[in-house]
Amino acid sequence: MTNKNLNFVFFGTSEFAVKILDKLIENGYVPSLVITTPDKPKGRKMIMTPPPVKVFAQAHNLKIIQPERLAVKPPSGGLTAKRLDLFIVASYGKIIPKSILDIPKFGTLNVHPSLLPKFRGPSPIQSFILSGEEKTGVTIMLMDEQVDHGQILSQKEFEARSTKHEFRNKFQIQNSENLKLNAKQLEEKLAELGGQMLVDVIPKWIKGEIKAKEQDHSQATFTKKTNKEDGFVDLEKDSPEIIYRKFLAFQPWPGIYYFTQKNNQKNRVIITDIEFQNGRLLIKKVKPESKKEMEYEKFMNL
Repeated sequence: MTNKNLNFVFFGTSEFAVKILDKLIENGYVPSLVITTPDKPKGRKMIMTPPPVKVFAQAHNLKIIQPERLAVKPPSGGLTAKRLDLFIVASYGKIIPKSILDIPKFGTLNVHPSLLPKFRGPSPIQSFILSGEEKTGVTIMLMDEQVDHGQILSQKEFEARSTKHEFRNKFQIQNSENLKLNAKQLEEKLAELGGQMLVDVIPKWIKGEIKAKEQDHSQATFTKKTNKEDGFVDLEKDSPEIIYRKFLAFQPWPGIYYFTQKNNQKNRVIITDIEFQNGRLLIKKVKPESKKEMEYEKFMNL
């Protein structure tokens, strides 16, 4: 089966998914249908905003559907209209019922940015950075009805000191030594790796050249959805390393912040730039509530 003959559906929503889809198309794998989440209101003016995958798919003239939820009965729009070989899922953000996962001949593959069974769930990259662990990576798995529980088809790791992110240029990821990456930057690197892994896995999986491997479920760890409150730091009680990990993990959202009392008022202060060296934390810039970003030293002298 050639790339052009592969009839598959792509499920994805975020920028991570965009990079995966872009790599597929670049290598001749063009989905017959893209399924993404509905447009959502964003910003203070609550403007309806399409997900990144929709924007990308429209630019490439791909067929798109945006169901509110995936019911047990497949949505209309092409899932059962003709023979489907494969489903590919990358950062879709919604539960996919088993009745849908089982539709394609070769099953449903998922690109997950962690070394499963570690960091299952919605925030693997942020949770890795917060953990202080040194190794992360990407897993290609065969999805089942449980969250990030399926059999592994491919897995690649690279070493990273999660507070410094010193990458060793493994698996064609080009990084300079001692490069410090926040969650957004790390996501981009893992998407590059995951996209290439997927391109390598698809033909081998279809030809029966890959044997799926069960995860060691006893070693599973789970992540939770990130919320705005996760960005709170206590400058007096939290260690410098924990504050720095949070700074890296919660970029670009929700960022990190603390509260201060000025003129008998409690104000939220967002930390926008910090450095961490030799166990010491240096706050460089902040954005006080309702004010512009400024040097931390200037803010302290207000």
